[in-house]
Amino acid sequence: MEKAKKIKIFIGLFYLVAICLFLYFFFSKFSLQDLTSYDFIRENRSYFFELKNSNLFLISIIFLLLTILWVFPFLGFGSPVALLGGFIFGKWIGTFIVVLGLSIGATFLYVFGNYFLKDLIREKFLNRFKSLEIKFKKSEFTFLLIYRFIGGIPWQLSCLIPTLFNVRAKNFFFASLIGIIPQIFLAVSIGSGLEKIIDQNSEIPSITDIIFSADIYVPILAFFGLILITIILRKLFYKN
Repeated sequence: MEKAKKIKIFIGLFYLVAICLFLYFFFSKFSLQDLTSYDFIRENRSYFFELKNSNLFLISIIFLLLTILWVFPFLGFGSPVALLGGFIFGKWIGTFIVVLGLSIGATFLYVFGNYFLKDLIREKFLNRFKSLEIKFKKSEFTFLLIYRFIGGIPWQLSCLIPTLFNVRAKNFFFASLIGIIPQIFLAVSIGSGLEKIIDQNSEIPSITDIIFSADIYVPILAFFGLILITIILRKLFYKN
């Protein structure tokens, strides 16, 4: 128990220092006014596209690595990366890179939790998720796939809960890779749609122009439909 507390304190301090350093260097380069400026966003959109077109493979690898780091060790979640991936790479390449990066990062986080945080996780969450143990024992990969698809648990915690059931890292990776595709594709599509709107408008568009663009409202409606499906599935999956 003492060891788990020390690990928890160390991880907390590490993330706090890392985040503070990141924010310091980031805001030393860009001001809040820059980040909220439409001209700034539009100019950087052009910069990213020129960079991507000149060396797609290198930029894809860099984005993939940053996505992995975003999940582990920085404990980020998928939506910001998915929107940015769609903005830079478009629907299809963006979905591939983001899904792969999130899956690798999530697997690293799972392996880390399995080695260093298992006792702490069992203490905090075993009783709450005890009903899942039988399901995972029946068919580990199938239920991992359903578990990753329906979500309903904060991303970071969802990567750690399977440590309760000793699932294999290989199954965790491939279930994540397949299971998160629908929601990530929809988020990436929204990011891609925003890029198209910015490309087509030299002045900042109105909120109605953005919402009623087919590139935006179609994936948003599909996303809400997916949420309704996952809510129903969650009630069945997490049912005792």
